[in-house]
Amino acid sequence: MTRRSARARPDRRARFRAGPALRASGRLVARASGRLRVVASQAASAGVATTDPATRPLPSSGTAGSLTRRRFGTGPGVPVLAIAALMVLIVAMLGVEQVTGVSLLPDRLSAGLRPPPKKFPVLPASRPTSLAIGEIDLQAPVHDVGIAADGTIAVPDATRAQEAGWYDQGPTPGQYGPAVIVGHVDTTSGPAVFHQLRELRNGDQIEVTRTDHSVAVFEVDSVERFDKGRLPVDEVYGDFSRPSLRLITCGGRWVGGETGYSDNVVVFASLVKARAGR
Repeated sequence: MTRRSARARPDRRARFRAGPALRASGRLVARASGRLRVVASQAASAGVATTDPATRPLPSSGTAGSLTRRRFGTGPGVPVLAIAALMVLIVAMLGVEQVTGVSLLPDRLSAGLRPPPKKFPVLPASRPTSLAIGEIDLQAPVHDVGIAADGTIAVPDATRAQEAGWYDQGPTPGQYGPAVIVGHVDTTSGPAVFHQLRELRNGDQIEVTRTDHSVAVFEVDSVERFDKGRLPVDEVYGDFSRPSLRLITCGGRWVGGETGYSDNVVVFASLVKARAGR
C-alpha cells in the first residue's frame, strides 16, 4: 500500500546518512536491471524444437493411415489450419482495436503486434544535462551515474549534492521506458537537490534538457512513498509501455545504519511533449 509523501523534517543525524540511504535504494534499481537482462537473455535463447533429420519417420499403420490420406489428401494438417485460423482472428481483432480504440487482446498475447501509441512523442537516445521544475523552483545539472563497485547504483558524490544523477544503465529521458534520476534529500550542510521533491502534485511539469538540445517535458502522475523493504520494483522500473520518468530520493523517518531513511520518495511522470531547446 502506498501513500502520499509527507513533509520530511531531517535532523542533524539524518543529514549525515543521506548517502548510504540512497545507496540502499540503488541495490533495488540494480536488481531490477538484472531482471531485465535475464528476461532479454531468455527471449534471445528461445527456439523452436525440430526433428532430427537422421531419424526415420514411423511407418503408417495400415487402414487408419489410408483413411487419413483419403480424407485429408496431401494438404496441410489440422494443427496448421488451426494456427492459421488463430492468426487470422488475431489480425482481425487488432483491426477492430485500431478502429474502435477498445483493447480486445491480452497484453502478453499482443506484445510486439500492436503499433506504437500515437498520443505522445518518443525521442531518440540523448543523455540528460539539466532538470527544471518550476513548481518547486528547482534547476539543477544532471550527470551520469552507473553501478558502484559494491554492485549498487552509484549516487552523486556529497560534493555534488545539488546535482541529480541519471542512471545510465536505463533509458534516456524521452525513450520508451522509465528514465531514472536520483538525488540527495539533504546533506550535513542543509537541503540537497531533491529536498522539496515530496511537494510535487499531479499535473506539475518536469523539464529535462538533453545533450541534443531538445527538452523533454514530463507531467507528474503521482508522488508516492514506499518502505524501502517493500519497494514495488516492477511498478517503479518495469513499465515500458511509454516514455516515463522516475525521480527518486529518500524520505520517511530516520532508522540509521545502511538503510538511513525508512522510505523512498518516488515521483512518477509521463512524457507529454518535447520541444527544441534554446
